[in-house]
Amino acid sequence: MQDLKFRYLTSEAVTEGHPDKVCDQIADAILDEILRQDPNARVACEVSSTTGIVLVMGEITTKAYVDIATTARGVIRDIGYIDNHSGFNADTCAVLTSINEQSPDIALGVDRSYESKQGELDLTLGAGDQGMIFGYACKETPEYMPLPYVLAQNICRTLSDVRKSGESKTFQPDGKAQVTVCYDGNKPLYIDTVVVSTQHLADASLEKVQEEVHKLVLDHVLPKDMLRPETKYYINPTGRFVIGGPQGDSGLTGRKIIADSYGGFGHHGGGAFSGKDPTKVDRSAAYAARHAAKNLVAAGIADKLELQLAYAIGVAEPVSLDVETFGTEHLPKGEILDLVQKNFDLRPQAIIERFNLRAPIYRATANYGHFGRTDVDLPWERLDMVDSLRKQARLD
Repeated sequence: MQDLKFRYLTSEAVTEGHPDKVCDQIADAILDEILRQDPNARVACEVSSTTGIVLVMGEITTKAYVDIATTARGVIRDIGYIDNHSGFNADTCAVLTSINEQSPDIALGVDRSYESKQGELDLTLGAGDQGMIFGYACKETPEYMPLPYVLAQNICRTLSDVRKSGESKTFQPDGKAQVTVCYDGNKPLYIDTVVVSTQHLADASLEKVQEEVHKLVLDHVLPKDMLRPETKYYINPTGRFVIGGPQGDSGLTGRKIIADSYGGFGHHGGGAFSGKDPTKVDRSAAYAARHAAKNLVAAGIADKLELQLAYAIGVAEPVSLDVETFGTEHLPKGEILDLVQKNFDLRPQAIIERFNLRAPIYRATANYGHFGRTDVDLPWERLDMVDSLRKQARLD
């Protein structure tokens, strides 16, 4: 029974072979191929998958030509679905497409914002949709992300790494992890529970799978000073995980939005990231909000901070802006909001230009989270405002 004096908080992550992640990667690979040829393209690409079939659908307006089937098969092959052992095969699955152009009604507001029509703004792009967006950061880890989230993502990344390197001859592409950490207030105390489920070859015993997960993954990922004798491990708790990927469960773009963002620690507005060009504020404004939150926390303005934005379709300026510091602020909240408004231009065109979001950078984000990444250089993760914010806040 849990000690009610403490909090037990959990995050989940999935491997690149998880059926939903297969779809996210295909959608972002198609987006990248389009942006290489046509940086101003409008892309809203959705993908679904099931046994032997991938369906690519959505609204795309572009001058580019992309061989969608070849792109999709390339992603599936890179993941490791290359033979019938894993239940899905890049060379034999069907790839179906149903693509239309973006509605001209949407383009009316995106191409020229409400404010520019009134002569109020020189930045012309309006938001590609209405919606609310959150950015979050905390001081728990060097990545400014929640510890359970970082550990769960690292487990999944390592599962894939040892499979692809050949260190494990047992693991197959599909898998997921979940980590529960015991907290005293905002301070992580120890790892309470670790859950790992990894697809494996049919002739591998449960004991073999459990041994490899511990030896090749957990022993390298979990910080030893956070473990206790009573830490619980559930590795393939059903006893068998042979049928996986799109054969075991249908996949769909945007169904892992919590694993893509903050692992349940920050709020989420509900909009997915993958397959969307940066005029869609579900994606670009989420990146901008994370950049602002991370730089504010790194500057010492709060130990934990969440920024909420909301937009109206066709309107450039956010219709609302709020900050939550969970009682960890070192400045009054009004001053923090003033710093956000003064230092971070949250209009879609300004966000796109600041982070060069018309570049083909998105496939790398489709695995292991869009935030807190140390393996790729994502512009919204840069701590390029810390010194300025500290000076303005008079914290030096």
